[in-house]
Amino acid sequence: MGKESVMPGGFVGLPRFDCPIPPRLSPHADATQEWLSTWLTRFDLPLDPPALDRLHRTGIARYAGRICPDVGATELRALAALFTWFFLVDDLCDRPRNSTPQQVDGLRQGVLKLLRAGPRSRHPGFTGPLRRMLVDVWRAPRARMPAHWRVRFVDAMAHFLDGVWRESADKAAGRVPTLAEYVPLRRATSAAYVAYALVEFATGQVLPDAVHHHPHLVRIAETANDLLSWFNDVISLDRDRTNSGGHNLVLATAREHGVPVETAMSLVTDRWRAAMDHFVALRATVPSFGPELDRAVAVHLDGVANSVRGTIDWSLESARYLVP
Repeated sequence: MGKESVMPGGFVGLPRFDCPIPPRLSPHADATQEWLSTWLTRFDLPLDPPALDRLHRTGIARYAGRICPDVGATELRALAALFTWFFLVDDLCDRPRNSTPQQVDGLRQGVLKLLRAGPRSRHPGFTGPLRRMLVDVWRAPRARMPAHWRVRFVDAMAHFLDGVWRESADKAAGRVPTLAEYVPLRRATSAAYVAYALVEFATGQVLPDAVHHHPHLVRIAETANDLLSWFNDVISLDRDRTNSGGHNLVLATAREHGVPVETAMSLVTDRWRAAMDHFVALRATVPSFGPELDRAVAVHLDGVANSVRGTIDWSLESARYLVP
């Protein structure tokens, strides 16, 4: 598989990334984005017109369509709606002026209670449009997916929300994580493991727990998580210099090694390339789980790979990371 050099052309001064994963995009992506804009009006989001316009121009349906390019229009709508919820939660929790650690913790507890106990459950820390959205988007997975998948999904959501809360607490306390602390924390805040579970929902290919937790597949999932997270840290560096409280791989690397940010950028890029080589090697040596399971494993691993390439391509086209 040859490598395609991906250059962030609209992002001056950023390095090239050699990505061997081919780009994909669902034919339903743009129509789903139009549907998404209409769907969002149902929830009275507390966003002013510029913020709402920016949310639409983020192109979240195209992100979902890059990760799951082969699913039907109905499944892509569900995926795009769920992704939108995650982006709104990220925006709410990412900056100390938007929410306190106590508010983030209340949201965390409320979300997990809703997912585990059902839409009739209530928590004072989780109300309003975000709750109504989650009730709506959780309806289909809750009805269609087997119990073991729902447990895995909620575990992945708990991992994500715990990371978001810990990062919020760090920022509020002015605590900057070490490099060793930051890498596993970033694997949580990326929500990649939630996205992998949603690939199973959208494609209908659900892995048994024993296969899902196989050490080889776990290493692939972890490496892909690093690849998409680290790329995101590179492309969002300008924004993170002022908003992240040091929660960025480039900034953590610069601090740990005592080097300028420009040097740290090169170190992170080299680390990303080594991780990509490792990812390719891991995918080439996936064991067989038998004819009844290998198809589902292949679909799952395609989704994991697409999450890496989709993050790159979508980030370069989305308004989310453009800094004038």
